Amino acid sequence: MFCSRCGRQIDAGLAFCSGCGAPVGGLEAPPVQPSYSAPPPYAPAFPYASWGERAIGYIIDSLFVFAVMILLGAVFGSLFFASAVGFGHGHPFSGAMCCFLIFLFPLSTLLVGLYNRVYLVSLRGYSIGQGVMKLKVVDAQGALLSQGTAFIRLIVQAALGIVPLLPFLDLLWPLWDPYRQTLHDKAVGCFVIYNPDVR
Repeated sequence: MFCSRCGRQIDAGLAFCSGCGAPVGGLEAPPVQPSYSAPPPYAPAFPYASWGERAIGYIIDSLFVFAVMILLGAVFGSLFFASAVGFGHGHPFSGAMCCFLIFLFPLSTLLVGLYNRVYLVSLRGYSIGQGVMKLKVVDAQGALLSQGTAFIRLIVQAALGIVPLLPFLDLLWPLWDPYRQTLHDKAVGCFVIYNPDVR
């Protein structure tokens, strides 16, 4: 038994609490301590998508990104070659082209993502690759993301692409995250769930 005043355990047969002196008649069960293993309020119990499902969906979506990268690389690579031949390697345009190549992946991610990860996700809840894997992007209430929220999520993902290795860390993050979120999911508080009704 436990004291209702101080919570101390009292041995059977005692008339008063040895800690605070409260009478035994006021005994009750100790207060229930909160469970720190329970998910926080922002992480509801959704059927979170597995890392493998997310990775395959990401690879499918990335095929479109790489197609745009090849297209942009071909266009601007020809301009770079023309500038190097016409103006020499010291021309400012030549240096600008080298810098452009660094931003080629994030720029392609942004361009493809405006349709695939903003428009489609806000309209129906999933990108092309996520649709193939029957995944859906939702907020903490289970509703679809607004276009603004989906756009911020895309911007964060594109920004991570500027820093070397961060895109891989972002992709791997659901492996150890309890809610299987990527870093760009966490930025807007959204979740990717398995939804067999996706068509």
